[in-house]
Amino acid sequence: MTVHGIERIKSTIPHRGEILLVDRVADVVVGESLTAYKAISGNEPCYAPLGQDAAAEDYAYPTSLVIESWAQSAVLLSVWETPNPDVLAGKVELAGSINEVAFSARAYPGDVLEHRVRLVKAVDETAILAGETYAGGREVLRIGAFVVALRDVNELLPAPDRALLTV
Repeated sequence: MTVHGIERIKSTIPHRGEILLVDRVADVVVGESLTAYKAISGNEPCYAPLGQDAAAEDYAYPTSLVIESWAQSAVLLSVWETPNPDVLAGKVELAGSINEVAFSARAYPGDVLEHRVRLVKAVDETAILAGETYAGGREVLRIGAFVVALRDVNELLPAPDRALLTV
């Protein structure tokens, strides 16, 4: 099993800083599946507003961040062979839709999220992916369908900005 760290992740997708929610990637089968990991720390920015008297349940990792972390893993699979870490050049990844989202457990500091992503179908520059997230052997999240579309950045910029990129 080859493990890919933060350097490979950052050279593949444009996420940086606090919004980069994938720590490492393993078990990549290009065009089929990927497993990625995100370690949850008690020092996550989402916990900053909690006071000294916060209850244990207040430290449940936000479900929106669990979905975002899984979605970043899905994007990694969909662009593994055609990486683009620059949102101002080339093809950029757009999330189209997400369906059949179900949570069955919560994750907390000390847990490691294990995202399992499968490519369901790819047509041209659009991919449909599905999968799950586990923490400590417990299923936390299940996603039935997530759509990722690649589009040329020049198609997405307002007309005056397009000229800047084509010079």
